[in-house]
Amino acid sequence: MQFRNGLDSLLRPEDSVLVLIDHQPYQLANLNSHDPHMVVNNTTALAKAAKVFGVPTILTSVIAARGGDIFPHVTEVFPDQDVIDRTTINTWEDPKVVDAVKATGRKQLIIAGLWTEICVAMPALQAAGEGWDVTVITDASGGTSVEAHEVAIQRMIAGGINMMTWLALASEWQRDWARAETATALNDALRDHLGGSAIAYLWEQQLLNTPVPGVAA
Repeated sequence: MQFRNGLDSLLRPEDSVLVLIDHQPYQLANLNSHDPHMVVNNTTALAKAAKVFGVPTILTSVIAARGGDIFPHVTEVFPDQDVIDRTTINTWEDPKVVDAVKATGRKQLIIAGLWTEICVAMPALQAAGEGWDVTVITDASGGTSVEAHEVAIQRMIAGGINMMTWLALASEWQRDWARAETATALNDALRDHLGGSAIAYLWEQQLLNTPVPGVAA
């Protein structure tokens, strides 16, 4: 196995392309590896982070007429973008999706979806075998059971696929808070999705803008 380490192994927004797979009501209804609210939150945060950094994002569903449309929380981040609706279980066997990814000219392929053991593992393993640098965002994905999710992750790691969480990815894209062109936008995008840290950030802004009371002589 080739180890993934060194500066060049870190993800860069200019080299990244994100594919969000089957974040739909049917899949969410049998999501048992995570709190469904958390997966919706994390996927939305991931989509917003990608938008901040200008990372091309492909949205794809499977038979949406029966399984439901992709969560509006996600599609509203990209209001002018069409969703690629498939019949294939394996996203990487749909030429429209693959062509859309290839058209970006990027090789760091980032995937999140429902369910991990099927709709994430299949395309991730195939794309990795075809030479793509594949990363799966585990907390914006989920399986039909904890076991299904965890076994899928083990299977993909054995196939040389990188695993990350959405906040780790956003931080890796930012890399340096001195990058002011994205730092403020990232904080603004994530303040509704980062729980206690987001509230602390808002509190910090409040304190910085609160005049210090005068001291009596």
